[in-house]
Parts: sequence; C-alpha cells; structure tokens
Amino acid sequence: MALQIGIIGLPNVGKSTVFNALTGLDVPAMNYPFCTIEPNQGVVLIPDERLLAVAKVSQPEILTGATIEFVDIAGLVKGASRGEGLGNQFLGHIREVDALAHVVRLFTDGDVVHTMGAVDPFRDVEIIDLELIMADLQTIAKRRERTERMLKTGEAKYKEELELLAAYEDALVRGIPLRRTALPALSDLPLLSAKPVMYVLNTNEGQQEAPPEFVQWAAEEGAQVVTMAADFERELTRLDPDEAQLFLADVKMDKPALHRLVEAGVRLLDLITFYTIKGEETRAWIISRGMTAPQAAGRIHSDMERGFIRAEVIPWESLVKEGSVQACREQGLQRIEGKDYIVRDGDVIFFRFNV
Repeated sequence: MALQIGIIGLPNVGKSTVFNALTGLDVPAMNYPFCTIEPNQGVVLIPDERLLAVAKVSQPEILTGATIEFVDIAGLVKGASRGEGLGNQFLGHIREVDALAHVVRLFTDGDVVHTMGAVDPFRDVEIIDLELIMADLQTIAKRRERTERMLKTGEAKYKEELELLAAYEDALVRGIPLRRTALPALSDLPLLSAKPVMYVLNTNEGQQEAPPEFVQWAAEEGAQVVTMAADFERELTRLDPDEAQLFLADVKMDKPALHRLVEAGVRLLDLITFYTIKGEETRAWIISRGMTAPQAAGRIHSDMERGFIRAEVIPWESLVKEGSVQACREQGLQRIEGKDYIVRDGDVIFFRFNV
C-alpha cells in the first residue's frame, strides 16, 4: 500500500482547495463544514529536476515520475473525539494515514466564515491537537486493560508496556502531543498525536512569509511550515505552463508553493528517490530511507526481490556529468552492490536478478 499524507484542519480553512490544487481533482470545496464526508484520495506527481537531468542522458521514449498520495479528510470540530460532527468517522480516517498535513487558516475572507470567529493559527492548531489527544487517551485506556490482563503471564514485556502507556498518558493529560516527546512508539498501537505533521498556512494571495513565531513554534517539534495561497495555487493549475510562469513572476515566486508542499511531504515521510533506466523507459521510484537494494527491487516487482543477484549503481550526478552509462562504467563510477547495500537518495540502479 502507498504511503499516505492526510490533509486535516478545521472546517473552512481551505483543505479541499489545497487538495484540488495538488491533484487537479474536482472535489467539493464549498463554504460549509463537512462538505467532504468520505476522504478523497489523489496521487500527486513529485516534481523532480534530477529525473529530468537523468532523462537528458538516457533520452527515453517514456519518462515516469514518482508519486505520493494525499487524502483529503473532512474538517474536525471541537468534540470530535466524542463523536461531534461525525468526529469518530473522521478520526478513523486520520488513523489510517502515515502523516498529516495540517492546513491552518491565515487568509481573511468575509464570504468564507471562520467556524471559530477570528483568525488565530495557534488556537486552531490547539483545537485539532486536543481532539487527537483525547482520542489517544481513549485508545491508551483500552490498551491498558488488555496489557494488565497479560501481566499474569509473568512476561517482562507487559510490565514495560504498562510503564510506556503511563508515560504516554502523563504527556497527553498535560496537553502535549506525543510527536513533541521522545517516547518510543508501540508499533501495533497507532496513536494520532504521534503522527508526523507539517503545517500548511493558507494565506491571502501575495502573502508568502509565515509568521516567525509560528515557524519557531513548529520547529520545536521538528515540523516544517509551508505557506501558500491555496486559491492562487488552484488557479495556476488551470493555466498552461507559460501563463503560469508569468503569474509566478508577477508575485516574485520561482516555483509554485505546491512544489514545496509536495517536497515537504516527501521529507515528512522520510522518503528517498532512486532511478531506473530500462529499454524505452526512465523512471523515478520512491522508497523509505534505509531500504536495502533487494527491498528497492521489490518496489518494482516482487520477483526481482526474490531473485535478487546484485545492484549496479551509478550516482545520478556522475551519470549527468559523464553523459552516458558506458562512460561511467569506463571511469569506474559504477559500483557493484550486494544484498546488504542501503540505497542512497539519487542512485541510478540496474538490478540483476534470476526469474
């Protein structure tokens, strides 16, 4: 299953507009809460200048970029953890994704009501975090009951798990999301406030700088902040490339904020990219950082992982500099790697395997 980033936030902050801009899909973006009841999913192409550079060397007939999946989740409200505003359903959707893009409203528009009144990004983030915290406390309480029953087995791991659950609870009751702690995760206990988050500040057109105090606050939990005017970005997707470039120049932007958002999503999930050149196709693939060469081969096809023999690896910079695969081989720039090789970001890989 593809890794997913869930787009969350309060109602009427621009979540669906961000999603529409990302994917080009026409999902509802109406001016009222809960217009998005079922989560909409969209596959988004990852902008990749390195792939274009590799393609200049390989001259493929088919050029295929890597993708990342975003899920538009309907707006949460106060009381979501108690079922308010279809909260249980929406929290369930959040539980299924791997990371979160929290859209926070900074734009002012008298025609689009703010469900909490005035614009206040810190308050809005706190409301969402509180609902995630309350949901986690319920999850932990249920898990504790099971773990306490298992104590009678005498296995030390259940005592250790109870201690960890108590540490989770201590942080949460103090209003601290688990992502802001250094507590280890329980792999089979998906806690909402532990999911990695980036913040997407939806601004008025022309406003490109995030409030410094918000950036500093987000940095304390290692979160990235992307500032974008979602309506403007959505309009850019409707223009041809030349027109879009003119509009970007008018607002002194070198590339759409959407590109920064997708790039931030890749970093949020800790993904890297490798490239393959085979026949008429040159292609980018994304994998989790730390994957071995056989695991990366399995991303292409499971038979390649099972029959893996070796990986022939060229750094993308070397390929672009030398101008051909053959030149890299002659210069000794291609490495032969085995099953234990950890794939590096930007590797161009030729897999050898038995069928």
